[in-house]
Amino acid sequence: MQREEKQLELSLEALISQVADLKNSLVSFIYKLENEYDRLTWPSVLDSFALLSGQLNTLNKVLKHEKTPLMRNQVIIPLVLSPDRDEEIMRQTEGRVPVFSHEVVPDHLRTKPDPEVEEQEKQLITDATRISSDVAQKQIQSLNKMCSNLLEKISKEERESESGGLRQNKQTFNPADTNALVAAVAFGKGLSNRRPPGSGGPVQASQPAAGAIIAGASGIQQVQMSGASSQQQPMLGGVQMSQAGQPGKIPSGIKTNIKSASMHPYQR
Repeated sequence: MQREEKQLELSLEALISQVADLKNSLVSFIYKLENEYDRLTWPSVLDSFALLSGQLNTLNKVLKHEKTPLMRNQVIIPLVLSPDRDEEIMRQTEGRVPVFSHEVVPDHLRTKPDPEVEEQEKQLITDATRISSDVAQKQIQSLNKMCSNLLEKISKEERESESGGLRQNKQTFNPADTNALVAAVAFGKGLSNRRPPGSGGPVQASQPAAGAIIAGASGIQQVQMSGASSQQQPMLGGVQMSQAGQPGKIPSGIKTNIKSASMHPYQR
């Protein structure tokens, strides 16, 4: 008998410890809901639910343990009932139960649910027994189909949100190439000074070459003004190309054009 009482005492202490932890978690969660609802996030709510679920599972394991006696076989009988204020009960119940009288004993020592809850439970059991197995199977299949469709929609939305986030975060250009292109267009950075052959652009030449080109150009202009034949005009392109190919030297074509200009056939 003493061994059973000792085992019951240890089991009650373990249950009281587990219930106290569960109560503290509930108080903390309720405080968050009432005072921190404006900045409360869904992951924080899920963490609180996970903590409560783990503590409830631990409490059930303690109750189902082989060394825990069956609590349903224990009967609690109030020995003293008084309408006066009891400080010890106030301390143990944290101020929730000030007196242990005939009014509060039926509520606190009840081992069954409220009469209204019992009636509702009986009604649900009666309705469940009236349904045939075929109808129940159809309802189960319909509920499973609805849950499957809901899960499919949720997973589809998650995949779309993840793919949209990847598309937004994916970089579609190379910053180094963009900076190099802007520097080349704006400042000519990285461009080569050499021009391909055949381009009619200007070339860099020294001062003597520039004077020679100017002199040759004036000689050609004199030939054209003195009435030279049109066969000599295409030579202008050849003269410029030769000057571009050999800067600083006077091509022989310029000298020939100047001599032909002095020996005009119609000169008197």
